[in-house]
Amino acid sequence: MQQQLIQYAQQYETADFLNGDPSWFMHQVAEQRDQETIAFLAAALSYGQRKQFMPKIEKMLYWSDNKPYDWVRNGGYKDFFFENDKYSFYRLYTNHHMYCFLARLQQLYKEYGCLGEYIQTQATTGIEAVEAICNYFAPIKTPIIPKDTTSACKRLCMFLRWMVRDDSPVDLGLWSHFIDKRTLIIPLDTHVLTEATRLRLINSRTATMATAQKLTHTLAEIFPDDPLRGDFALFGYGVNKNSNGK
Repeated sequence: MQQQLIQYAQQYETADFLNGDPSWFMHQVAEQRDQETIAFLAAALSYGQRKQFMPKIEKMLYWSDNKPYDWVRNGGYKDFFFENDKYSFYRLYTNHHMYCFLARLQQLYKEYGCLGEYIQTQATTGIEAVEAICNYFAPIKTPIIPKDTTSACKRLCMFLRWMVRDDSPVDLGLWSHFIDKRTLIIPLDTHVLTEATRLRLINSRTATMATAQKLTHTLAEIFPDDPLRGDFALFGYGVNKNSNGK
């Protein structure tokens, strides 16, 4: 099975993976701060069905005229999201939640310049970076960013995979110079947990940060220099299992 997972990682970590994946959006802009920003927004909205959340991400990129960093930094989002507006933007996220989230991100940009600069002052490992993001956004008390790292923080771990892993046709590697990709944590959701359990990579059935770290440790035995290659391997295993009807 180890060799099979290595083969799946090689097969599925290609530019074709971007099609229909939220990581596609960060490849539609050229400037690093724009890439960071739309990646962060895309990760924040990436739950539920892709056919529902992908248009929401696309809408924000359109509203920003493909300049999401300036859109947030200069308050352009205030033309579309309003404080105390309880109308739903996407599922549990109201327009008020989005306003507070973007206002907090705007404040971070004013204080530190960009997300990468903030993280660089706070973290050298994956878990420290997740904690830093949770801590900064904790005061706004919205469901968009987890309040702490008790849960698996799947969307934040996915965002960090995009930002840190280098030499990838999918991930950007913008932060590879200050966070070691070997310290990243697998973006764990119920699907990944199901596949990992089926492969006996882990025996837990709860998607917690502790479980995500255990699974990452196991994947590091297969991919010691880059454990999150296992994310693509598990994706490939799921695709092949479903196509073979097993």
